Amino acid sequence: MIRVSFRFPSPDSARFKITGHAGYAGAGEDVVCAAVSSAAYLTANTITEILGVKAEATVKEGFLEFSFGGSEAAVKLVEGLRLHTEQLQTEYPKHVKVTTEV
Repeated sequence: MIRVSFRFPSPDSARFKITGHAGYAGAGEDVVCAAVSSAAYLTANTITEILGVKAEATVKEGFLEFSFGGSEAAVKLVEGLRLHTEQLQTEYPKHVKVTTEV
């Protein structure tokens, strides 16, 4: 199962962490994994490369953690990622779990 957690400590900062594997299909065939990964990379790259926000990222096999501060626009992008992954959770409840920390 892919677990996605979000944290919004202030109006201009956010963090998201993605762990695990969907297990929906085999490697290279898993559309759920591809959907989550693609959306996460699109969000992170847009924040750092397009908006120019300094961020911290850790990427390993089955793990991505991304955090930043100082940009309300970037927070909106992470909120979009949250909505996207929540929709995937609705469609694939055995493969995606989303939480938002207070």
